[in-house]
Amino acid sequence: MPENSTQRADARALKVADLVAALKAAGSRTITEETVAADIADGAPSNPDGTVDMLKYAAWILMKENGHGD
Repeated sequence: MPENSTQRADARALKVADLVAALKAAGSRTITEETVAADIADGAPSNPDGTVDMLKYAAWILMKENGHGD
């Protein structure tokens, strides 16, 4: 997350490491930076600057798990 504790992360533009940290804090036991990178290579949405929108990523995961991402 942001180094300065008074800053808030923008959930629409998280660095992969920050996305992983947020998802682990929310209870994910399996998420890793490698998993996110593989998902992006598989078509998960990412921003042009390499950051990830957490909500779009979560929606993509749910669609994939429910068979709508093929």
